[in-house]
Amino acid sequence: MKEKILTAGFSLTGIAAAKYLSTCYDVYLTEANKKNEEDADKIKELENLGVKLEFGGHTKEFVQGAKFAIISPSIPRDADIIKLLEECKVEYFSDIEYVFRITREKQKPKMIVITGTNGKTTTTLLTSHIFSQKFIAPSCGNVGKSPFECLNANDASSVYPDYLIAEASSYQLNYSVELAPKIAIFCNLTPDHIAWHGGLEGYFEAKASMFRRMDENCHAILNFDDEKVKNLAKELKCKVHFFALRGDELNSKDKNCYIWDNSIYFGDEKIIDTNDVPIVGSHNLQNVMCAVIAAKIEGIDTSIIVNAIKDFKAPAHRCEFIRMLDGTAYYNDSKATNPEASIVAINSFEGKKTVLIAGGRDKNTSLDEFAAFVKERISKVVLIGEATQRFTDELYKNGYSNIVHAQSLEEAVDLASLDKPDIVLLSPACASFDMFKNYEQRGEAFRRYVLSKKQLVSR
Repeated sequence: MKEKILTAGFSLTGIAAAKYLSTCYDVYLTEANKKNEEDADKIKELENLGVKLEFGGHTKEFVQGAKFAIISPSIPRDADIIKLLEECKVEYFSDIEYVFRITREKQKPKMIVITGTNGKTTTTLLTSHIFSQKFIAPSCGNVGKSPFECLNANDASSVYPDYLIAEASSYQLNYSVELAPKIAIFCNLTPDHIAWHGGLEGYFEAKASMFRRMDENCHAILNFDDEKVKNLAKELKCKVHFFALRGDELNSKDKNCYIWDNSIYFGDEKIIDTNDVPIVGSHNLQNVMCAVIAAKIEGIDTSIIVNAIKDFKAPAHRCEFIRMLDGTAYYNDSKATNPEASIVAINSFEGKKTVLIAGGRDKNTSLDEFAAFVKERISKVVLIGEATQRFTDELYKNGYSNIVHAQSLEEAVDLASLDKPDIVLLSPACASFDMFKNYEQRGEAFRRYVLSKKQLVSR
């Protein structure tokens, strides 16, 4: 008789976990929301695998007796299902945690886990791209594919991966208690998801705890330019490697990555000229350095690394180049859902005449630093969405007044194009939920309209 296990959340994570685990467990999936008719095919597929489902809430009868539960990342720590699992004494953890537990003994696939506030996805996809030139190394996790989907439990003809390159959100790491991968990367830390974690320190601890569990056989790759992340090195038992935008600030170059004379170096070895890196901005140079260190740790030849970097394309919605039109380059940075992420994008186009499209659902974080960079580097700001008035007030308060308001994203693109700038940059510094389902939908709307434009709008 199979043991009972639970997956919490009818989500990408919950569904992938249920499918994978149904081969060896009696799987129960519980979902707080009511059943949606649009999910009929997914429900039927799970039922055909023997998965039991409940919708519209969580019952004690459904939960109790489970050996463990896999938690969907977005479930809050104070959710009813968490309280019920604790009442029923059912251990619960993330999908990444489970995969780590079942693979650590045989050390295949090895896990490389990437976390941080900004840059995680680009770093994850680039690292996977480099490793995939030599190994089977799919990307997974917070990039939209569950690690369960990479283990091919139901496909005997598939090849087992050598590495899993996993992007880990703070939510997933919060629900991971043993995760200690072979290599872990900490891109940076800025305020985000503060309410969920109860403050910035809770947000940092969710990410830092993984690094503290890593032993002398593991490698931590840390941002030397981020004081909080850099200082984490003092607490670690594992090998530590830094990446830095300025090599002269590093005490040691050995096994570290840095910029020197417009080139990326690893130790004393020149890897690639910065002009040959196809993704724009200093933040993307940091992302590249993370991937280079991971690849060098695992013995990948420099020539393979360089060729992979050169043919890598920026992931959608992250400083993604859309097109040139009448001398203006259009960039989609819809993933910038907080002011810190927008600042990074703004800095990518230093010296260019840049019009910024910003706004959406406000996260109510400080805009002082954002306003300072706008004042220094942005020729005009076009604002949309619920945050329009606060952003306007804050920019005026900080001495910036070249602001226009738009009622739609399409109107914003037209207004941004009027000045014939070098760059039109969609980097909202806000969530998308006032006007769009998510940042992807917002970015797709921007891309679609920009590609449809035949000529600049004039008045």
